Amino acid sequence: MRRNRVFSNPRFQYWAARLPLIRRIARGRANAAFDLLAGFAYAQVLYACVEGGLFAVLKDGPVSAAGVAQRMALSEAAALTLLRSARALNLTQEPVPDHWMLAGQGAIFAANPGVQEMVRHHRLLYADLADPIALLRADRREPTALSQFWTYAGALHGASERGEQTTEYSRLMAASQHFVADEVCAAVSFKRVKRLLDVGGGHGAFLTAIDAIYPHLELGLFDLPEVVATGAPIVAAAVGEARITVHPGNFFNDSIPQGYDMVSLIRILHDHDDAPAQALLANIRASMPPGARLLIAEPMAQIPGAEPMGEAFFGLYLWAMGSGRPRSPAEIIAMLRAAGFSSARSVATAQPVNASVIIAQA
Repeated sequence: MRRNRVFSNPRFQYWAARLPLIRRIARGRANAAFDLLAGFAYAQVLYACVEGGLFAVLKDGPVSAAGVAQRMALSEAAALTLLRSARALNLTQEPVPDHWMLAGQGAIFAANPGVQEMVRHHRLLYADLADPIALLRADRREPTALSQFWTYAGALHGASERGEQTTEYSRLMAASQHFVADEVCAAVSFKRVKRLLDVGGGHGAFLTAIDAIYPHLELGLFDLPEVVATGAPIVAAAVGEARITVHPGNFFNDSIPQGYDMVSLIRILHDHDDAPAQALLANIRASMPPGARLLIAEPMAQIPGAEPMGEAFFGLYLWAMGSGRPRSPAEIIAMLRAAGFSSARSVATAQPVNASVIIAQA
């Protein structure tokens, strides 16, 4: 395109950089281009702060670089490199010389163990992306660090052999699910819902979050037998045994339990390729009486203001996982209509980087 030829011309760039009215735009474009180049380094600075314990070191007040070095088992020069790198990302600050504290973003991370668990988890994605072309060329059925982590058999079984990974899985799910639940609760009212079934609900983190706000609901949990065997006691302890009905089964092969006026799919649909995702929606629709509703909540593609999250991040994340893809609301609504739902609509959320919401009616 002519625009791209103009923007890429060195003489135009030289000219634009010297015009007061255009300089700010040109500088912004240059910074954005550099951020694309340096994004991995920024993420690794954050990972070092979390995994190395820098946020915990700085949480209670000013600490000298020497103090940071001692507590992190680093040389003072290495500690200063990390502190200065983190300062550039608004993670640390030095209000007076050699008095290091948490900055705004750092305070957010320090106060939220769930976000820190997500940062630790991303080491698996970065390992898979060490050679992105090789990853894209490989058969998606080949195992990756992410696919092995998310496999139910690997994450929920063999605890004696893989106890550390099982613990990480449980912490990550418990920590990250509340981000989605918060978006759903802020955007959707459950006051008129009587019975809610969470399909693929794992250990009931979403149901537990909903129950804290809407204790009148009768709750149902549907997931693989081996998942609900361990998940049922957890959710029952949180909401009470009388409030939860557990349904073991496979949502592709078994009928979805009936008698619920709302069914939820929380971060499930984007985990599956188009054909199985369409089959899942059709299976759910077959179980629902007229007027019942399906709630879908997950990160979605092509959301204004959150486009990089949808297709750049989750596109590669799900590719590395070996299954699924991020879909736009329009794509999901088309799939819902094909599955036999009478209507479907998007519901705006405050933080679409955590989740967007679609509600369909049978």
